[in-house]
Amino acid sequence: MIQDILPAHLNNHFDPTKTADENSIILFFTKEKKLLGRLDDGTQEISFPRFNDVKNISKEKLTYLFSIDSEDFFLMIADSENMDFLDVSAQDSYIFHDFRKFRSAYYYPQTYVYAAFTAYQLAEWYMVTRFCGKCGSENEHSKTERAMICPKCGNIIYPRINPAVIIGVIDKEANKLLVTRYRVGYGHNALVAGFTEIGETLEETVSREVMEETGLTVTNIRYYKSQPWGIASDILVGFFCEVTGSREITMDNDELKFASWLSPEEIELQPLEYSLTNEMMKVFKEGNVQFL
Repeated sequence: MIQDILPAHLNNHFDPTKTADENSIILFFTKEKKLLGRLDDGTQEISFPRFNDVKNISKEKLTYLFSIDSEDFFLMIADSENMDFLDVSAQDSYIFHDFRKFRSAYYYPQTYVYAAFTAYQLAEWYMVTRFCGKCGSENEHSKTERAMICPKCGNIIYPRINPAVIIGVIDKEANKLLVTRYRVGYGHNALVAGFTEIGETLEETVSREVMEETGLTVTNIRYYKSQPWGIASDILVGFFCEVTGSREITMDNDELKFASWLSPEEIELQPLEYSLTNEMMKVFKEGNVQFL
């Protein structure tokens, strides 16, 4: 999955004392959430500007995000796609990319792809929390934790993380998995999925989403694995479960354009092995769902 970067390690500990050095990586996002980088479609190599590529930007204007091993990553929100902030020698090397480009193919090192996904979430959060939602005053960065604080009313805002479930519904008798495709957006095979609503457990979310999207009832709900999904500010929680009662699918046509029971040999995996959804389909396809 996208976060599987071992032996590298993400250190997301908030450190307000961190300042950029010459080799620190600077992730420049526009307000339209385009990201500045170099993507070589020949070598599949990815790179980002470092502080020694930057001119006319003080270290105080950079926001420390996280580190991966010994490399520190900082955020800068660019006013436009104008690259006057880069040294002339670096301006021809980088361009602003629509973020979909970063998930369109395998780029290396994967640590940088994961860094981009994680930074995207924080960049969006910093952009939408510039002003206080209570009184409208301009927020300030907390000096002690990853938070935005209103200096007028004291309102504190923390990074938003949306809990969502990914659901592998299995028909054990027929040895089939319920595979779906979304009505809009991502076009490849997927699983039933949805966000947790206020007042319900994750297991209740599983039952509700399966019923709403396919009309099926499930039992034996078992946790599989979780995944941070920064480009949507989600924490995805994977569950496998068994269908009980009728196997007839009543598809929610507003959410899905395809829903069917597929045998292992019929399942076509997603083109990239980045998502929890794809890993769960692969686990079933290879006969490795052992805990049902």
